[in-house]
Amino acid sequence: MAVGGLLAVAAAAMPGSAAAVGPADNPARVPVTAGAALQQALNRLVVMPHGLHGVIVIVQRRARSSVYQAGTASLARRRPLSTSDHARLTSFAGTYSGTVALSLVSRGELRLSDTIGRVLPALPRAWHRVTLRELLQHRSGLPDYTASKALQRRLARFPGLTIPPGRLLRYVWNKPLQFRPGSRYQYDNSDDVVAAMMAEAVTGRSYSTLLRTLVDRPPGPSQASLPSGFRLPRPYLHGSKLQPGQRPEDVSEAIAAWASDGMVSTPAEMKAFIRHYLAPLFFTRQTQAGPAVVRYRTSCGTVYGHTGNFRGYTQFGATTLGGGHSVSLTATEQLSHTVHPGVLAALRHAELLAVCAAMAPR
Repeated sequence: MAVGGLLAVAAAAMPGSAAAVGPADNPARVPVTAGAALQQALNRLVVMPHGLHGVIVIVQRRARSSVYQAGTASLARRRPLSTSDHARLTSFAGTYSGTVALSLVSRGELRLSDTIGRVLPALPRAWHRVTLRELLQHRSGLPDYTASKALQRRLARFPGLTIPPGRLLRYVWNKPLQFRPGSRYQYDNSDDVVAAMMAEAVTGRSYSTLLRTLVDRPPGPSQASLPSGFRLPRPYLHGSKLQPGQRPEDVSEAIAAWASDGMVSTPAEMKAFIRHYLAPLFFTRQTQAGPAVVRYRTSCGTVYGHTGNFRGYTQFGATTLGGGHSVSLTATEQLSHTVHPGVLAALRHAELLAVCAAMAPR
C-alpha cells in the first residue's frame, strides 16, 4: 500500500496533481549542507524510539551519485546496507506496471481508454467500465483485495503463501465499486494487478516476460524481478514488522503479492529505473510523465515518482523530468500513520532532505 508523499499526503497520480510541502519543512532552516542534513536525519531514524533498523538513500545529481545509509541490513547478522541488496518494492512497483502498460500504449497495443470489460471480460461486470487510465491513476474505485479480512486470515494462517493474481481478486470478486470511476483518487493495490493482467491479455505474454522485454533497457540489465514464490534473491535487506512494546519480527519472506507489492529490486536499480522511466527511453511524449507517477512539489523543486509501504519495507523514488536529478530511499520497516506517526514523519523529512540534496546547486 502507499502512504503519503514528501511530508504530505500524495495527490492523485495524474498530470497536474501535486503534493505540497509546508513552511515547517523548509530545508533552509537546517544550518548545514544538504548532504550532511540528510545523513543526520538518517542517523536519527535508527536511534529514535521505535525507529528503523536500517535505511539507505541514493542521491543522483546529473552524473554524480552519492550514497547515504544508517543502521544495519539485518538485526540477526548486523552489516552495512548495500545498494546491491534486494528488497520488496512495495507499491513503488506500480511504476513498473505503469511502465509496461504505457510502453504498450506507445506501441499501439493498448489504449489508455481501453476498459476492463473490453480486455478482461471475465472479471466482474461491475468493474467493466473502468479504464486503463483510471487504473494507472488510482481513480478506478475497484475494491482493494488487501482490505479483505478473509485474505488477511489466510495469510496469517499460511505465512509465505503465494497467491496467483486471479485468486487475489477473488477475495473482492463480489464487492461493488467503492466510488464512481474517475471521480476521485484512492490508492488501490487491485489497480496494479488488473493493469498487469491487461498487459498480459493483449500481448499473450506473462507479466514477468513483459518486465524483462519492456523494462530491461540500457544502461544495463534490470535487477527488478517478480519471484514465483516468497523467497528473496540474495543478498537482501531484512524487512521488519515493529509493534510498540514488542521485539521486531522479520517479515522479509512472509508474503508474495505479484505485481502490486511482490516485486523485488535493489536501491541501485530502483534509482536507475525511476530516472529512465520519465525519460524518452520508454515512452512517447503523449504518455511520458502521466499516469502511474505522482508529482511532488517541494520547497527545493518539483519531482515525480512514487512511494510504497508494505509488509517490512517503505520505499520512495523520484526524479526531475528528464532524469537529471533523482533520489531513491529504502527503509527496512513498514511504517504507518497510526502505529509509527513520529518515525513516519521523520522519514518523510529525510525524503525531503534527499530531494534537496539532489537539487542543490552544488
